[in-house]
Amino acid sequence: MRRQRLADFHVPANFRGRSAFFVQFWWLVDALLFRPSPQFMYGWRRFLLRCFGAKVGKGVKVRSSAEITYPWKVVIGDDAWVGDDAVIYSLVDIVIGDNTCVSQRVYLCTGSHDYASESFDYCCEPIRIGSGCWLCTSVFVAPGVTVGDNVVVGACSVVLRDLAADGVYAGTPAVFVKRRVFGNSLDDE
Repeated sequence: MRRQRLADFHVPANFRGRSAFFVQFWWLVDALLFRPSPQFMYGWRRFLLRCFGAKVGKGVKVRSSAEITYPWKVVIGDDAWVGDDAVIYSLVDIVIGDNTCVSQRVYLCTGSHDYASESFDYCCEPIRIGSGCWLCTSVFVAPGVTVGDNVVVGACSVVLRDLAADGVYAGTPAVFVKRRVFGNSLDDE
């Protein structure tokens, strides 16, 4: 009987996209300069992310407790927000559009493992979150997912497939609930 053999796992060459030294340097800067920075120092955190290759738009607000694995694989559009304890697990590219809110404890996960591989190989796919979106607290977005513009994903939802623009989605897995129409508040329904 064939079995999983974790001792056979290896990280593919050039997987991280930068040298081991550069990766370790980012983790040191993250631990000593990014995470301890006071809440209001959004400009400082934008600067640090840009120094490490992230493409970060104007007015972006990334909280100091957010975790960004490899900034050089991340694009964040103008006036976007990344909340407390959000995880940007950028083993491959992650794009977050303009005016998008990635709330606290959201997990954008570009990588997993091939459960059918004896050596537990990586399987990674990019994530794209459109403009004008709101991923509510504790949303999980799986590898390879594209979320269309103006989408809301309800709290604690699991996004396993692409979501079409202008919708409200919720659940595990996330399913379409209704169209997102601006000017209709929750109190109007």
